[in-house]
Amino acid sequence: MELRSWAYADIQSIAELEKECFSDPWNFRMLADSFVSENTITSCAVQDGEIAGYGFAVTAGEDADIANIAVAPQYRRQGIAGAILEYLSMQAAKSGVKRLFLEVRVSNAAAMALYIKHGFVGKYARPRYYGDGEDALVMMKELDREETICR
Repeated sequence: MELRSWAYADIQSIAELEKECFSDPWNFRMLADSFVSENTITSCAVQDGEIAGYGFAVTAGEDADIANIAVAPQYRRQGIAGAILEYLSMQAAKSGVKRLFLEVRVSNAAAMALYIKHGFVGKYARPRYYGDGEDALVMMKELDREETICR
């Protein structure tokens, strides 16, 4: 598996994977707009010539928010989401981010377990955060620049 930042040519495949993985997906235009932003950190995992998973975070000073992480169904449970998460954490730390945030559906126990395994802690709930009315748990990870870069 190759782990790298997105190229513009990846966005169509990422948009298709987004539709496959989420009920309220980002469209091509939204992903492309994020890609060109200087405040966006991207990561994709390429396996056998195709995008197996991707993630991106948006930075704002010393904070960053992981917007999405997704892995294609046929590549799940192989450590790809964790690798993407670590790549985003490392790139965020390099850019001066000290705190990484994310929102996760309260029903998504597998994702919460992944985030906890990678150093995130639950901070508070956002009631009715998702379009279908489900609550989100906001999670945060403190980044240590030296430790994150050395991993």
